[in-house]
Formats: sequence, structure tokens, C-alpha cells
Amino acid sequence: MSATLSMVDLLVIGGGVNGTGIAADAAGRGLSVMLCERADLGGATSSSSTKLIHGGLRYLETYQFRLVRESLAEREVLLHAAPHIVWPLRFRLPHHKALRPQWMIRSGLFLYDHLSKRVSLPASHGVKFDDNDPLTPEFRSGFEYSDCWVDDARLVVLNAMQAKQLGASILTRTVCEQIDAQVDPQTKNTYWTARLKNTQTGEEHWVNAHCIVNASGPWVGKLGRQLQPRTPPSDVRLVKGSHIVVPRMYEGEEAYLLQNPDGRVVFVIPYEDEFSLIGTTEEEYQGDPSAAVISPAEIAYLLDVAGNYFKKVPDASQILHHFSGVRPLIDDGDENASKVSRDYTLDLIQSPAPLLTVYGGKITTYRRLAESAMEQLKAIFPTMKPAWTISAHLPGGDFESQETLLTMLAIEFPWVDRTLLRSWIRRYGTRSRILLNGAKHIEDLGVCFGPGMYEREIRYLFDHEWAQTADDVLWRRTKLGLRLNAQQQSDVAQFCQRGLTR
Repeated sequence: MSATLSMVDLLVIGGGVNGTGIAADAAGRGLSVMLCERADLGGATSSSSTKLIHGGLRYLETYQFRLVRESLAEREVLLHAAPHIVWPLRFRLPHHKALRPQWMIRSGLFLYDHLSKRVSLPASHGVKFDDNDPLTPEFRSGFEYSDCWVDDARLVVLNAMQAKQLGASILTRTVCEQIDAQVDPQTKNTYWTARLKNTQTGEEHWVNAHCIVNASGPWVGKLGRQLQPRTPPSDVRLVKGSHIVVPRMYEGEEAYLLQNPDGRVVFVIPYEDEFSLIGTTEEEYQGDPSAAVISPAEIAYLLDVAGNYFKKVPDASQILHHFSGVRPLIDDGDENASKVSRDYTLDLIQSPAPLLTVYGGKITTYRRLAESAMEQLKAIFPTMKPAWTISAHLPGGDFESQETLLTMLAIEFPWVDRTLLRSWIRRYGTRSRILLNGAKHIEDLGVCFGPGMYEREIRYLFDHEWAQTADDVLWRRTKLGLRLNAQQQSDVAQFCQRGLTR
């Protein structure tokens, strides 16, 4: 065991989308940054979303117009920043006669179309359904509107990569075990001293930081009490959301938004070509957020809602995968968890040392949250550079369209199957060239563990994206766990285990 000492401007605790977004923004403004994450990047809430960049149509009912406007604007920003992992998705909203009237939905969609400037996404309109559609005969009319799909876990990793490229230190599998406020005897300025420990090697790292950012998601309250033993400005309400993955329920690339009498909505979304993603639930949660799992009641709820709309719905035995995440929402006192705001609050205190705490938030607005955090930190770092992320590409996102890039890579690497190239583009964009660097034949990709999973890609993920385990590879950096059988997944796990010591 060894210990080293660093001095940084900013220590970010939490490697979810907000933490990595803040780290990247801060590093790009010239601050020295260190980020520590107790497990894997995006290993909790940020990889357990409904995989959408969206304005939040249902938030209009609770008059959260600023949040919706900001979210709608971010769709265009992220489509430009990360066209490999973010792309347009058309949504169908069947009209349920017993729920919201058509005029209300039409009015809401009008606002949705006009609250923020649309550049690339088409407007909403009414639709008619017939026997060729997957819906039951009860639903013959509805609406279509636009939002975006995102690979949430990859969004987190890309922000961490961007932060690293700009000079930040990214420490995964590293827990913050001790934090103390200090006073410089000469300048009288206060700062933090933190003891970080790698949970796998036991190596300790001491860091002095002028400011700490608590972006620990559902652990924000627990860490906040360690950092500052006072009543936080906002109570955190933990709400579990669960999703299931089933065989593809229908043809077509549209997603469906399903209304339910309890006021919630459930999405059914085309997922990884061959599957459908159904979610989400909303349940109050107590306990360790990392231990959250779907309950039988949640499974029944999701299947029941889907069964109220679709002709063919799988049963519980056909569920191929499921995941649950705990959202740290700001408790506004509403008894209905689905109506609790997804907005964020930033709390900056100066005593005993500068501490910025991030409460709430949603994946769509992570970049604006990071900008807002930097605005608050100007008082501490007055010489920081100006905002920059609104026009920047995330790593691998410097191309015009996936089809154009596919054509280019197919010419450069004619020996690679186009389906495989397309899947890499949707994960790595232009960085697919780094993955393929030096390869001349399919044999150069190494062992094939199963459909689409080659040794070369695993090594790339280890070397460039902080992957260390089979879960990191199969379920967060890629979604190939859906396509590999139990033996193939075991083979990947053994290879990853050897990779830790190679």
C-alpha cells in the first residue's frame, strides 16, 4: 500500500453523468480536476435510465416550463455533440379516451413543439391506427412527436474521456474514506484534504482540493452529512425506477408512450435492434441504492400497462434482462412519486471550506447543470475560462451522420462486416478507427466470444474506457450481454479477470 499527495482545484465525488459532466466542463475551463467514483463510471442511476434525451412531455402538466424548455434545447445540443450515441426517435402516443382529452394532448404537444427552437426534429401531428399497427382495436387515433434516444452509460464514459483529454484525473473503483477541512496558515484560505482508497489494490491517495463537488447521486445525503454536518437545503427523496427488456414486440422504429390511470406513463422503445425496452416504474426506496432490483410487482405493472395497449405482449418468462436505478429527487412533498420534480438544485457553501452539492437532475440536462455549477464556482475560481461545451463534440462525435461515417469506414476496412461496423459506430463513432488501428484481417480482432464481441474491443475498453469487469463490458460499455449466452458471458468474465493482471 502506498500513498501519494495531489493538489487540485476541484475534487468531484461521483462518476455519474452529473459528476463527469462537471469534471469535463471544469477541466475545459482550465481548472485542475480529480474525479473519484466508488465503483464503475455510470454504474448506478446513470446507466439505469429509460435511455432518452427528452423534454419531458408530462412535466408540462405540473407547470415545469423552465425545465421542459431547457430539456428541449438540450436535445439539439446533444444531437450535435454525440451523433454516435444520440439520435432522433419518433414517439407515438395512443389516445386513451378515458384519460386525457385530445384537446389537452394537442395543446401540450403544441407547447412541446414551440417552447424551444427545433432545428432537426420534426413537429408533432395526429395519427390514425389500423389493423396493421401493433395496438389493440380500441386505439384508432393518437399523436406522434419527436425526442431522442441515448446510450446513457456511454454518455457518462464519453464525458469522463473528455475530462481526461482536458487534463482531469479519473479514478474509478476509488472510495473517499476521509475528508477534513483545513486552513492555510499563511493565506488563511480554507481547503479540503481527502483520503481516497482504491478498493481493488488498496492504494491510498491523499488530495488537497480548493473545492469539493458532491455529485454522488442517491448517496448525496449520506456524503453530505460527512462533509457538512448540517441540515441540507433540500431533502432527497429516493425513487426506484425499473425496466425490462423483452423480444421485439413489433416492427417499426417508433417508440410508444402509454398513459395509465394512475397518472404515470410507460415507454415501449425499440432497443438494440432485436428487443423492446419497457419502463419505467416509480417506487419509494429505502436502503442501499446499489442493491436496488426489480420486484415481481413492478414486472406485473409494466406488463399490465403494455397489455392494455398492445395485441401481443410477452409474459414474465420471456423477460431477457431487467435493471433498476434509484433516482435522487428533490422532495417537494408530493405524495405521487411520478409528480416529483426532475429539476436540479445546486447548493454552494463556503464554510468550513468550499463545497458544491448537486441535488436531483435528469440525464437530459446534465450539460446545463454542469454549466450552472461552473457559474456558481466563479466566485471561487474567478479566472476560469468561459463556457464552451454547447458547441463541443464528445469523443468520437466529430462526424455528420452515422450513414456517412459507415460508408467511409467500410472503404477503409472492407474486411469488416457492415453490421459490426454499424454497431461500433453507435458506440465509438470516429474512435472506431482507434479500435481497428493496425488490424488488416478479421483474425486481427482476436478471440470471438459471441455475436459481435471480439477480444480487440474488450482490450480497447480496458485501455481507453476504464472497463475492468464483464459487467462493465457487456452491460454498460456495450449491450452485448443481451446476445451472448451464459457460457459466452462466462468466457468474457474470465478474460476480463485475466485482463486485470495482464
